[in-house]
Amino acid sequence: MSTEMQNSKGPTLVILAAGIGSRYGGLKQLDTFSPQGDTIIDFSIYDAIEAGFKKIVFIIRENLLEEFKEVFEPKLKGKAEVDYVFQELDRVPDLYVDSNRTKPWGTGHALLLTKDVVKENFAIINADDFYGRESFIIMANALNDIDRDSYHFNMVAFQLKNTVSNHGYVSRGECKVSKDGYLEDVTERTHIEKQGDKILVENKSGGLEPIDPETFVSMNFWGFTPKCFEFGWELFNEFLERSKGNIKAEFFIPTVVNEMLQSDKVSVEVLSTPEKWFGVTYKEDKAIAQTEIKKLKDNAVYPVHLWD
Repeated sequence: MSTEMQNSKGPTLVILAAGIGSRYGGLKQLDTFSPQGDTIIDFSIYDAIEAGFKKIVFIIRENLLEEFKEVFEPKLKGKAEVDYVFQELDRVPDLYVDSNRTKPWGTGHALLLTKDVVKENFAIINADDFYGRESFIIMANALNDIDRDSYHFNMVAFQLKNTVSNHGYVSRGECKVSKDGYLEDVTERTHIEKQGDKILVENKSGGLEPIDPETFVSMNFWGFTPKCFEFGWELFNEFLERSKGNIKAEFFIPTVVNEMLQSDKVSVEVLSTPEKWFGVTYKEDKAIAQTEIKKLKDNAVYPVHLWD
C-alpha cells in the first residue's frame, strides 16, 4: 500500500484516524476547513514533512481506505512514503468480539496495531487536532537525536486551559511532570468541561470538581522508538477481560505509557511548544478552526494552496 518513495530513515508520523466522530456528527477526519478543501490532517502532514518526517501511516477503518487514498496520495506522491493500518472491531481475540460494539477499541489499541508497519522512530497524533509547525519541528529534532533502540520517549504537552471546548466535554491526558521535565504519570480524563471561568473534571464518583487550568495535558502527540512495542499487549488483554460487555470501553495510549513508566527502562521527556493548539470535538468547534486556519493563511504561515 505504499507510494513509490522509499523511506530514507527520517522519523515516521502515525495519524490516529479511525474514530467515528460521534460527538462531531460525522467523519471529521476528512471534513474540510478552508475554501481550498484542506482537512486538519493536511496541515499536520505539511508541517511534519517540513520538519523532516519521511513516512506517513494512517490508522483507519478499512472501509475508508479508498477515500483516504483518493484524498491524500496525490498530494504526498514523491514527498513521503504512505502506509495504512486498519483498526477494526475484530482485531481482538474472538472471545472479545461483540456485535453490539460500534466504537474502535481506543488509541492504545491503535498504537499496538502499528508494530509491523512502523520501523523507525515515530510520532503519533490525533487526526482532528492542529498542533502547529513548531511542535513538529521540536518533535522531529527530538526523534532524530534518539537511537531507535532507546527507551527514551517524549511527548508534546499543552496547558489544559488552551485545549478545552466551549461546546461540551472533552477527553485529555492529565500529566504529572517532574521538576526536571520528565513525565511521572498520565491519567486519561474522559470528561473535562468548561463552566464559566472554571474548568471541571469528572471524579471517580461521577461528580465534577475543579482542575487547575495550568495543568499540562497530553493531546496525543507522543514520540516513541520501536522499543515501545514491548509494552501494552498484556495490559490490553487484561483490559479486554475486564471490559467484557462494556461496548463503550476504550484502551488509551496513557494506559500504555503508564506501564512504560513503571518499568525501570523508560523515560518520557515532556517537550513544551509555543504553538497554539486548536481542534474539533463538536460541530460547533468547526467555525473556530476555520477562522484560525484563515488567519494562518492570511499571515502567510501556510500557502493558500498547500500542495501546489
